[in-house]
Amino acid sequence: MKEIVLITGANGLVAKELSKQLEKEYTLRFLTRKKQRNNEFEWNIQNGTIDESAFENISHIIHLAGANISEKRWTDERKKELISSRVDSAGLILKTLKKNNLKLKSFISASGINYYGTKTTEKIFTEHDASGNDFLSEVVVVWEKAADDYKEQNITERVVKIRTAVVLSEKDGALKKMIPTIKMGIGSPLGNGKQYMPWIHIKDICSIYEFALKNSTLDGAFNATAPEHTTNENLTKKIAEVLKKPLFMPNVPSFVLTLLFGELASALLEGSRASSEKIQKMGFQFQFPELKGTLEDLLK
Repeated sequence: MKEIVLITGANGLVAKELSKQLEKEYTLRFLTRKKQRNNEFEWNIQNGTIDESAFENISHIIHLAGANISEKRWTDERKKELISSRVDSAGLILKTLKKNNLKLKSFISASGINYYGTKTTEKIFTEHDASGNDFLSEVVVVWEKAADDYKEQNITERVVKIRTAVVLSEKDGALKKMIPTIKMGIGSPLGNGKQYMPWIHIKDICSIYEFALKNSTLDGAFNATAPEHTTNENLTKKIAEVLKKPLFMPNVPSFVLTLLFGELASALLEGSRASSEKIQKMGFQFQFPELKGTLEDLLK
């Protein structure tokens, strides 16, 4: 009999791709705001309601729910939403599991590479490093704490936190936004372009979740970022190279991005490197460790 995996954030890019990877070996269920298929179950985080039948006989939860960090300006209201969609959602599930006296084999949670702070330094961060002290790192800290509560309250055997870099996919996210301007010949790096941009191929991030699901020795936090580091400028140039388009526009000035996006601009203008050595030492192998090969795979 197949193990049952419950996935949150059902409409997100990673959940859609990951479910294709897992559906042969596992019975999948999804928590969603509006039920459309038999394996979907409704929940409302703001109202604190959830269809408890979603939890019958489940072994694992993959928690991918979370409002998009870069979709809107960070007003006070939006900041609350970014935290609530991650933390309150995890809390609602935990409360439901406790109420029904249910235990899991694993709780695998999305997390962010911004745990280390949004700043450009020469340091390459590892999982041993402390968290940063800006808004994004604060989001990640409380997000991971909500995941750790599952183990602390004896609801799961293990908690795995996947500190995710920018996911590259032609279907959604940063790459999809960059392609049109580069194709039109008006693409250019942001700010000075020297900010590091941790990245990962969509197939590799899904494979990391599958690896975490199948390997009971995995526990704790893992950086999910490709081994090859890049800057915003290098990424922009490489996309143009693969698309065979010239880049002749000047960099987008920092003040323009700040005017457009407010505090959110910091996430675009700053960035550090992180090491994925820990997960590789556990036996994970990247299918797309290099940027050029990744872009060729996604764009051709």
